[in-house]
Amino acid sequence: MILPPATLGLLGGGQLGRFFVNAAHELGYRVVVLDPDPDSPAGRIADQHLAAAYDDPAALDHMAATCAAISTEFENVPAGSLAWLARSLPVRPGAEAVSICQNRCAEKAFLRRFGLPLAPYAEIRCAEDVQLADADLFPGILKVARFGYDGKGQVVVDNRAQAREAFVRFGFEPCVLEKKLELERELSVVLARDENGEVRCFAAAENLHRRGILDVSFVPHARAGEAAAAERLAVELAQRMDYVGVLAVEFFVVGKRIYINEMAPRPHNSGHYTLDACATSQFEQQVRALCGLPLGDPRRHSAAVMVNLLGDLWYGDGEEAAREPDWRKLLAVPNLKLHLYGKPDARPGRKMGHFTVLGSEAATAVETALAVHQSIGSGDETRLARAESR
Repeated sequence: MILPPATLGLLGGGQLGRFFVNAAHELGYRVVVLDPDPDSPAGRIADQHLAAAYDDPAALDHMAATCAAISTEFENVPAGSLAWLARSLPVRPGAEAVSICQNRCAEKAFLRRFGLPLAPYAEIRCAEDVQLADADLFPGILKVARFGYDGKGQVVVDNRAQAREAFVRFGFEPCVLEKKLELERELSVVLARDENGEVRCFAAAENLHRRGILDVSFVPHARAGEAAAAERLAVELAQRMDYVGVLAVEFFVVGKRIYINEMAPRPHNSGHYTLDACATSQFEQQVRALCGLPLGDPRRHSAAVMVNLLGDLWYGDGEEAAREPDWRKLLAVPNLKLHLYGKPDARPGRKMGHFTVLGSEAATAVETALAVHQSIGSGDETRLARAESR
């Protein structure tokens, strides 16, 4: 068991890392962040920020010498760096688990190996693979195997010709061609698993996306049977991987079937509601699992609606210069919790913050959250209709 005031290391300095640093500091730990961005949100509040590449030998040597354990903020950290650090100190999650999650080909092969439910797909490593792909995969979604997130690196393709064109545009990078399912809902489960195999699941969230980016998450999920099935699959996946740390698993609901979409070896955007609606947040669980502490209580004490605040909000209709949104409209709501990430430059599609509305009943929280979101210029009737009909 690693106790305060030990120093923890974190690879990655974005908003997830910032929340990790906060949680570690509250428990009395010091944190060293490795992130190449000199102005990273987590680096700005860490005890020490190493502004270097994730595979920089001197930076990794420093972390190995000064930290008691290492975690990661996102899945695209080089697995080799994690493996190197693991030779001298605990690294959770481990390089093997991260390497599975950071490559869609490896991830889907892992799911298939254990008979876990996933959408039909084919690996695309050369143009000939497109020609050989099963015709039933069209219409489909072509996704790059690595570094695709928030809708980036993926495109809907209706036929082989479009798939070949997209493969060329992706620079012939390895891809997966996944059958496009007629989704009814998207769910996610965030859990924590410790080194003894104990697992604690947070309540499943129902998610709405815009342009491939998470927009709104609702908890509790209105369909308890689906949530329970998703939690069982997430736990099985964590056990199969012998995973230690916080794991997020996203699901597609199609009719009465639930498919695993993808997993992330870290806290997740859809788990941000745990900061305000649960006895223990997903970030505190990350610290606890990393340090070998008993996992905290994940129980939810309130219904919650989490809404992302993207950089688009900083630009009015036709405006070229960014302007700060009117936060008074959010801060005037007593059961609303605002979280801004400290990013200096607002850009369309960039996650700048989020807010969570709490309530004793889900319907009231949904109504308040969507009204507030619309009042600051980021609501639209389509989204409101989708959310209110869930």
